[in-house]
Amino acid sequence: MQGGVCRGCQLFLTLVLLLCPSLPVRGLRYRQYLHFQVLSPGDIQYIFTATPAKDFGGIFNQRYDQIHLVPADPLEACGELNNGAFIQGEIALVERGGCSFLSKTRVIQEHGGLAVIIADNASDNDSRYVDMINDNSGRTVDIPALFLLGRDGYMIQRSLEQHGLPWAIISIPVNISSIPTFELKQPPWTYW
Repeated sequence: MQGGVCRGCQLFLTLVLLLCPSLPVRGLRYRQYLHFQVLSPGDIQYIFTATPAKDFGGIFNQRYDQIHLVPADPLEACGELNNGAFIQGEIALVERGGCSFLSKTRVIQEHGGLAVIIADNASDNDSRYVDMINDNSGRTVDIPALFLLGRDGYMIQRSLEQHGLPWAIISIPVNISSIPTFELKQPPWTYW
């Protein structure tokens, strides 16, 4: 009897998933943290913490393993990018300032980026997250936008410059609840 019930449940769930592909996918929302891991370069192979935009942008509904984190050129990403071709299909790293968070996210989306990580422009900021809010322009974006502490963004950019690399390789998002505490490689300059 139990085998028949289990098979019936499996059939029901399969039918629901096939017939209702538009069911909402739960994702990361405002005031929650998202973690990503830098895989390369080796000197910054840490797990970093970011926060999603408060009232604009999409959500991460899939995991990206070994995707490029490409610093925008210019880093503020308020207009046309010199390296827009490298952003397409990747995740962009940009810096706060010069224009709204939404404007930066739109620039990256228009260049085909899958998401944007906006680092604070205060390179000494190692603990204060900023609420990224809509600029009330009526514009929208579909890609996720995350805020990164300035110190973390600075250290990633510095490492790339020191190694002469055009991008880092990351995995995002990372579920840290499944990683034993002693195995978490956290940036030594950041308070957790």
